[in-house]
Amino acid sequence: MKKSLITGVIIIAVVLVLLFTLKGSGSSSVENINSVEGDIKIYKSLTCGCCSVYSQYMDRRVDPEVNTFDVQDPQIIKRQYGVPAELESCHTTIIGEYFVEGHIPLEAIEKLMTEEPDIAGIAMPGMPSGSPGMPGQKYGEFIIYAVNHDGTYNEFMRI
Repeated sequence: MKKSLITGVIIIAVVLVLLFTLKGSGSSSVENINSVEGDIKIYKSLTCGCCSVYSQYMDRRVDPEVNTFDVQDPQIIKRQYGVPAELESCHTTIIGEYFVEGHIPLEAIEKLMTEEPDIAGIAMPGMPSGSPGMPGQKYGEFIIYAVNHDGTYNEFMRI
């Protein structure tokens, strides 16, 4: 009886150690986003509710201050940063020297900040169901595009 009790305690201790270790490793998943100097700026239309939810998603998970700006005409920001019309979404985030267009998961932003490619930014067009800030179930992979300084683009990653 004592042997099974000791075995049970050891198993519980190992499980707890693994849980804390895994939880700790998740905190570094935004390490490069957190090292960005300055704040994160999200530009959204005055009436967009999903953009506010996306802002909260960012604000709860990263260290830089997240500032959300309601703008009368989001197209002005999109043109200023070179977001191609066919890749537009409902809000534009500026982080470091890059734009991040749409409901892009932090995993893709972390990849961007880790690799620091010579591009203008990344974009996920539309408002895909199940993406950060959007209700509903995720259907298929999210395709995120790298946008070059000349406006051309290619696939950056799939999540």
